[in-house]
Amino acid sequence: MSDAMLRLSGVEKVYNRGQTGEVRVLMGADLVLARGEMVALVAPSGAGKSTLLHIAGLLDTADAGRVEIGGEDMTGLSDRRRTTLRRQEVGFVYQFHHLLPEFTALENVVLPQLADGVARRTAEARARELLEQVGVGARAGHRPSALSGGEQQRVAFCRALANSPRILLADEPTGNLDPGTSDQVFAALELLVRDSGLSALIATHNLELAARMDRILRLDQGRVVAG
Repeated sequence: MSDAMLRLSGVEKVYNRGQTGEVRVLMGADLVLARGEMVALVAPSGAGKSTLLHIAGLLDTADAGRVEIGGEDMTGLSDRRRTTLRRQEVGFVYQFHHLLPEFTALENVVLPQLADGVARRTAEARARELLEQVGVGARAGHRPSALSGGEQQRVAFCRALANSPRILLADEPTGNLDPGTSDQVFAALELLVRDSGLSALIATHNLELAARMDRILRLDQGRVVAG
């Protein structure tokens, strides 16, 4: 069995900007994320970090190349199969939490589990466990508007891990927070990742946070290179 949980091989992505012509974002990008590994992806804004994460997480398709998750080739899968794999195998975290404002913190973590067929009692127990783990268990009954920015992002982490994915993809997960809160929130994310043993690819411009991960990769002219 391969040790690679996520593998990108020769991934290319081109956007047609109309009169301005084509923009080549990814040009033969290769990446391997091992089981249990936490890797930083560093690149300036506009370099293609989000595009790469979306392709890796099956939110978008590449124009060329191959994406494998757990050794399974994702090329040519039906939309239904891609949606199922994305819900079960991949957790996403973004710079902005995107919590549903009408639901409590607990409910936000419960909902993706219900969508995957988990019984409500089981889903609530899992949600409470995750929220306690990142230090916001006492805030489980509050809606996002009553939570601080750091608390909201911690809840978003729990939601991303609610269905016990094997891969976590995070796009500037602390980029919207002040430095002190950013450090605390990243510590909570690192705790979740290490305790669950999942594989994590985290895009960040914060080099101090990147240095706390197992490896650093950079996007350079559409290709992934060692940091």
